[in-house]
Amino acid sequence: MQVIGLMSGTSIDGIDAALVTIQGKNLDLNVHLHGFSTYSYPRQLRQQLLDVCAGSPLSMAAFAQLDDAIAHAFADAAQQLQAEYGGSADLIGSHGQTVFHRPPSGSHLGYSLQLGRGDLIAHLTHLPTVSNFRVHDIAYGGQGAPLVSRVDLSLLGHPEKSRCIQNIGGISNVTFLPPLGQIDDHGSGVIGWDTGPGNVLIDLAVNHFSQGEKTYDRDGEWAATGEICQPLVEKWLNHPFFQEPPPKSTGRELFSPDFLRACLGDAQAYDLSAADCLATLTDFTARAIARNYQQFLDVPPDQVLLCGGGAHNTYLRQRLIHHLAPIPVLTTTEMGVPVDAKEAIAFAVLAYWHHHHCPGNLPSVTGAKAAIPLGQAWG
Repeated sequence: MQVIGLMSGTSIDGIDAALVTIQGKNLDLNVHLHGFSTYSYPRQLRQQLLDVCAGSPLSMAAFAQLDDAIAHAFADAAQQLQAEYGGSADLIGSHGQTVFHRPPSGSHLGYSLQLGRGDLIAHLTHLPTVSNFRVHDIAYGGQGAPLVSRVDLSLLGHPEKSRCIQNIGGISNVTFLPPLGQIDDHGSGVIGWDTGPGNVLIDLAVNHFSQGEKTYDRDGEWAATGEICQPLVEKWLNHPFFQEPPPKSTGRELFSPDFLRACLGDAQAYDLSAADCLATLTDFTARAIARNYQQFLDVPPDQVLLCGGGAHNTYLRQRLIHHLAPIPVLTTTEMGVPVDAKEAIAFAVLAYWHHHHCPGNLPSVTGAKAAIPLGQAWG
């Protein structure tokens, strides 16, 4: 079956689209990537999304218009991808664009909202579309995140080595995979959670210091010219989120423009330059990941495999290597799953599993009461 996976993460930097052929059942899958592209949001639409994620109010009419606009952008990406790579898909799996995420608390279910209507994507592309992947996990008491851990197990599990699959998007999340021989059919032993900020604070700071001329720190070049302020890193790591045990999830609601403003306010006492602030925020991101491993893993992994946009940030990767030493830090590309395409591939797989009535979540990761198929089908 040929499936298109569509994904836009918390960095809101565009729509990742992957065209794959998937064969097999349950965890025993063969996935072949035919083509991958990232399609930028129109500038005005991206800014509107950033504003909404930062708390800007919308009327219901404007909300509906935004939902439709994102669906059109996702449908266009699916059609362009097929035209570019000559494919003819049977199914679309669309994550949509997260604009709000609230983890569960006590007896209260969580809430997660992804815009980009699956019914409209199905209507525009004339292809069956699976969307709204998070809601069923949340309905079963789960976090609704991270959702790709079962895909990580299927595609990146190793017979003998334990691995941390570390995604660094706007928000960072990890899946810990024991050796395959130690994992049963229900994924027992696999754990995962959101580790905290990925690129989000760095990107916001770059935009701030460049007065809107830049949206990210390419290869970490700007941060690499600065000096890290370790007292600030230690202070920021005292935030309660980092002390919470898994399962846990977060988003731009916490690691927000307000969070960055507080960080920059803290930095004033140390007379830091823009480069110093970026170096400190980058090290904070790396330290947060390493601290999560130290606090919540019984044993360190044999390997760490990076994916997501942050895997391209050379300085961030250097800081991770430093803080995780002597654990080897590699990329999923080196294991056959391209760094940039991995999340889009994952939602193609989740749609495939939904089509075959196969569970998509791992309760040991999300905290849900059961393993269930994820998503709603349209068309």
